Amino acid sequence: MHRRLALTAIASAVVIPSLVSVAVAQPQGGPTAAATGNTGARMGEAEAKHAADTLAAGSASLAASRVALQKASDDDVKQFARFEVAEQETVADVLKAMRDPSQAASGQVKPPAEPEVTGQLDPKGKAMLDKLEQAKSGKAFDIEYVRGQIEGHQALLKIQEAYLATGKDRENLGVAKLARGQIREHLALLAEIEKDLKD
Repeated sequence: MHRRLALTAIASAVVIPSLVSVAVAQPQGGPTAAATGNTGARMGEAEAKHAADTLAAGSASLAASRVALQKASDDDVKQFARFEVAEQETVADVLKAMRDPSQAASGQVKPPAEPEVTGQLDPKGKAMLDKLEQAKSGKAFDIEYVRGQIEGHQALLKIQEAYLATGKDRENLGVAKLARGQIREHLALLAEIEKDLKD
């Protein structure tokens, strides 16, 4: 298990910076782009839906993982929560930059504030977050968190695959491909953690 977590950390260290560089290497421009250094991605209807859906599902995962950093008792669950917080904060920053060319280009990740994250949650995400916030630390919390992450990652995977089947913009497709690979890796890791928690 610990070897798998180490491999995931290495993969995240490679993929996340790649995701950021793909997202900001856009060939568009204008007066705002010249001033900020951020050319922005082409946002057609499919791209806007992909970004909004990814951000909403990712916000649920981020909010839950921030709670898990405080309440998880299993070492592997804590480690996963740390990876997930770092990844979802980066993805949120990338998606925000892609959608807003007025945002200055930067190599630094600007984590979304708590109101930004919770403001993205749908009723199901809010209910899940409330349940985790009210739960006591321990094995039952860890299992609930992991199950929620599995469900959330399955939803994120469907969002990426839907965009990959219909999207046309090369840079947005690149981001979706990178995200899909990470999500698949996380689902495999979560299945292992869930199995260990049940043993």
